[in-house]
Formats: sequence, C-alpha cells, structure tokens
Amino acid sequence: MASLDLLVIVGQTASGKSALAMEIAERCNGEIIAADSRTVYRGMDIGTAKPTVEDQAKVPHHLLDVVSPDQPFTAADFQRLANEAIENIQSRGKMPILVGGTGLYVDSVIYNFSFAGEADQELRVELEGLSIEELQQRITVEGLIMPENTQNKRYLVRTLERGDQPLEKRSLDAGTVVVGLKIPKEVLEERIKARLDQMLADGLLEEVKALKDQYGQERLEAMTGTTYKVLGKYLDNEIDLEEAKAEIIRGDLSLAKRQLTWFKRHDADIHWFDSAPKAQEYIMSVCI
Repeated sequence: MASLDLLVIVGQTASGKSALAMEIAERCNGEIIAADSRTVYRGMDIGTAKPTVEDQAKVPHHLLDVVSPDQPFTAADFQRLANEAIENIQSRGKMPILVGGTGLYVDSVIYNFSFAGEADQELRVELEGLSIEELQQRITVEGLIMPENTQNKRYLVRTLERGDQPLEKRSLDAGTVVVGLKIPKEVLEERIKARLDQMLADGLLEEVKALKDQYGQERLEAMTGTTYKVLGKYLDNEIDLEEAKAEIIRGDLSLAKRQLTWFKRHDADIHWFDSAPKAQEYIMSVCI
C-alpha cells in the first residue's frame, strides 16, 4: 500500500488533472475516482471529456456512467458512492485518487459534509419566487456552501433545499494529500480551444443530437452545461457554429475562474503547482 490513504487532484477544466491522475495511478498502484458533476451521466462522453475507453482499460475508474441524464444525482449521492469506492480501493491495497473540478463533490468527501434531505414542494415554490440576489443572501445567512455557479438560480434553489453545509470545520485526515493544478491563463485558454476542436472532430455534434433526440434538452439539468446547451442552440439553428464555439470557450473560461475561486478557499490544504510535471514530482516524493 502506498504511504497515502487518499490522493486528491483538483484544478480548473483543461488543466491536465486527468492525465496527471493517469500517470500517478500507473506508477503508484492507484485507481481513479472521478469527481465531476457531468461524467456521472451515461452517454455524455465527448462533451464532458470523459476518460477514454483505453484509459479506463489501463486504470480502473470509479463513478463514471452512474446514472442516465434524465435521472437525479446529487452531491450527497456522490459523497456516499465516493466513500464506498475509497474503502473498496483501500481494502485491495491500492491508492484511491480523487480527481476533478467539481468543488462541492471534492469537499463533501475530504471535509465530510453533512447533507440534509430534499426540501418539500412548498419550500421549493417559495424559493423559486425569490430573485438570484435574495437566494444568495439566504444561503449566506443560513451558513450554507454557495454553489460554484452563483448566478444559476436552479443551483441556488437546490442548495437551499438540500441544506448543504459542512460539519464543524475540520482538518484533512492525516493520510490525505491534496494537489492543485493552476496553470497560466493563456495556456489554459489555448488548451480549451484545442480541446473543443478535438471534441468536434470526435463527433461531439452527433453526441449532442443523439441526447437531444432521446431526452429532449430544456427539462434536463444534465444538459445545462455550456457545451451541450450551446450546441443545442446551434442544432436548433439559433446560432452558427463559430458563434457556438466562441460561446463555449467563454463559458469554459468562466467555469475555470469559478473553479479556481472555489478551491482557493482551501489554500492552506492544497499544494499548488503551475505544471503537471512539477505536481508529479511532488506526488512521487510522498506516495512511495
């Protein structure tokens, strides 16, 4: 067994987290747990940058393809399944590697969040009648964890319904190490652009069309992510492809900014690196 009980790799979209996790898993006898609010959905493969079939064959991955896009999946669901996966991986003498950019998912595991049950319909009606600013204020007053997208009304309402909040602030477990990738903005933007071009070449439009045909789009929270939402507009002839690409890139850059803001709240617990090789060198020094 490696000297670590749990390795956590966090960072922005397109920062190289998955590739780093693959390298470490192969060298340190590890298995990967994906902490991503989109890759849990079956059939959403290209647009979520889900690990390839080849990568999944090389290294076992957990919490991919958990539910269909029309099924609900919450942070509490993720926490439960991730903890089960961690225990399973450790029981076989391997190192669990929790990797992803969904801050609430990561924090729910490493800080042992407590989740309340779903709210009743009366509360939902009340909350949906509030403005975004009023919802944000209520979240702050109730001491809850603000969602990564503070302008998404659905996320704000869900936060208040669930009552997401940590137990008393606690330190990381002794055997947990958190590594963060924070690469230069200009490098990140070029990676995001190149990744989108590759996704389109790999059949992203066909994937979005198939999902729209099977599930529709407006009613599915799973398809509210920028890539699927914007390409849905393109397929409906509301915008052209170049406009769609520009909007997706802007959306990904905005997501990257929100992700960094989320994780920076835990600076004291995260070992930050501006490149994957530097992060890998550090990880190798503590996992053997």
